[in-house]
Amino acid sequence: MLSDYAPCPTLAVADLDRARAFYEGTLGFVAADDEVPEGVFYTAGGERFLVYPSAFAGTNQSTAMSFEVDDTDFDDEIANLRQHGIAFETFEAEGIVWSDGIGTMGDVRSVWFSDPDGNILNVESSA
Repeated sequence: MLSDYAPCPTLAVADLDRARAFYEGTLGFVAADDEVPEGVFYTAGGERFLVYPSAFAGTNQSTAMSFEVDDTDFDDEIANLRQHGIAFETFEAEGIVWSDGIGTMGDVRSVWFSDPDGNILNVESSA
């Protein structure tokens, strides 16, 4: 059954070198040793995700990948992203209260931002 396997998020990009500069230089990921000709694997939280070139890069208009961080680490992670020039996006959604780019829904805090190709990434707190 597919439920026995870990999923691997895949993010389409127009320019792999530009994407590598963002994911490695801005977000601090390290390319995995098992790089493939058609893209680059990165490891996050014990799982992997793939960044690969595609003519359809940036066409997804929903969250492509989320990172759940401990509530005690959320403020530090957000400060680090801001120090690296990340601008957070806001949008209209029922139940979200916005303050300084951070959306709050009950006890959960979240931010959304895009990579250079428009893939939407999310960081949220976990209580």
